[in-house]
Amino acid sequence: MSRAFTKEQDDVPSGLVERPVSSHRNLVSQNGLRQIEAELSRLQTELGQVTASGDKAAIAHVSRDLRYWTARRENAELTLAYKNGEVIRFGMHVIVENEDGRRQNWTIVGEDEADPAKGTISHISPLAVALFGKSKGDLVTVNGRELEIISFKAID
Repeated sequence: MSRAFTKEQDDVPSGLVERPVSSHRNLVSQNGLRQIEAELSRLQTELGQVTASGDKAAIAHVSRDLRYWTARRENAELTLAYKNGEVIRFGMHVIVENEDGRRQNWTIVGEDEADPAKGTISHISPLAVALFGKSKGDLVTVNGRELEIISFKAID
């Protein structure tokens, strides 16, 4: 084996693994689709910059992320909430009240746009799964806590 070949391999970060792509349906809201497309655009620009710099480690990292977001865009399913839906579905904003009277607001979105700290949860989260198909006044139990559905509406 040529030393030049092994040197080139040494420049690529060892242990760099592919980002796993979820096996669940990739439901996305309009905002989620915009976020995916913005990330793809950003990464394509960044790839051009790191390629010009010749930084092989950076090229490997950006290329890996670009493969991930390309896959997410290819299997994205734009899903709009039913504006007059009578039960909770994807793309809805839900207000629940716990046993001590504290209310929480959640919006059910795609996996990549979920951020519980900002009030968005993935459609595959235990809470979202428990809420699906329920209506105002229904009770759901998640992680041993009982929650009452106060209201829900489709997001724009």
